[in-house]
Amino acid sequence: MTSHDVVARLRRATGEQSIGHLGTLDPMATGVLPLLLGKFTRLAQFYGSHEKAYIGTIRFGFSTDTYDAEGAPTSAPVRPSLTLEHIRAAAVRFRGDIDQLPPPISAKKIGGKAAYKITRAGETPKLKAARIHIAEFAITSFDGELAAFRMRISSGGYVRSVAHELGQILGPEPHPGAHLATLRRIASGPFTVEQAIPLAEAESLAGENQLAAHLPHPRTLLPELPAVTADERTLSRLRNGMQINLPEFTQAPLVKVFYGQAQLVAIGKRIAGTLFQPTIVLV
Repeated sequence: MTSHDVVARLRRATGEQSIGHLGTLDPMATGVLPLLLGKFTRLAQFYGSHEKAYIGTIRFGFSTDTYDAEGAPTSAPVRPSLTLEHIRAAAVRFRGDIDQLPPPISAKKIGGKAAYKITRAGETPKLKAARIHIAEFAITSFDGELAAFRMRISSGGYVRSVAHELGQILGPEPHPGAHLATLRRIASGPFTVEQAIPLAEAESLAGENQLAAHLPHPRTLLPELPAVTADERTLSRLRNGMQINLPEFTQAPLVKVFYGQAQLVAIGKRIAGTLFQPTIVLV
């Protein structure tokens, strides 16, 4: 399944046409795919730069054109002469701030056109390296061909590219090559796989009109933003896009505005002191 397929299935199950996801998950990957439904799609702008966490395996011995197991081999298979210590030593260079070249078969846009479309048309996409941050890249085991890993990577980073480049720098000439064999996303920003609802279960709950009761409480969304409760008069001003005074004294630039305990009604931007301008209104 593609991420778009997941969205389409949930649209059919819920009848809600306005659904978006927070970061594409490759079709071969499993794990958490955060979705925003209805009015909450407007919160997507506040989730764009969140870190992602993964576990997976890298197969050494040959590379592929997609940098993962779904691609065609681009080198003849060889038996790599590697050890766990070799791989761990090489993995160190992929930690911290690095310049990464996206895979040629990816959704990366070049002049408004996806790189994979350019590649499949027989042309070479002119990809540019992007600065990303890898907070963690730990090789946890190696069986002679498959290396298991754990990774935390910034938004916009490609785990596939790390696997491919690791295969290029390891081993004697010719390089054995490597590609991403399996991938599971265990966290996307504050959303973890332990909190996730399996898609089939979400469809079943939606059919019973019980899905809303199993979703995260609105107070837990965007935990980095302070929360403040608005009264009836303030709510009326919010609906009209007017500036409002709120009892919020942290000096945080953005706040979540609630009416009651569970109704998220707006995100407010601090103008000065306790004066806020609503940036999005959800009522």
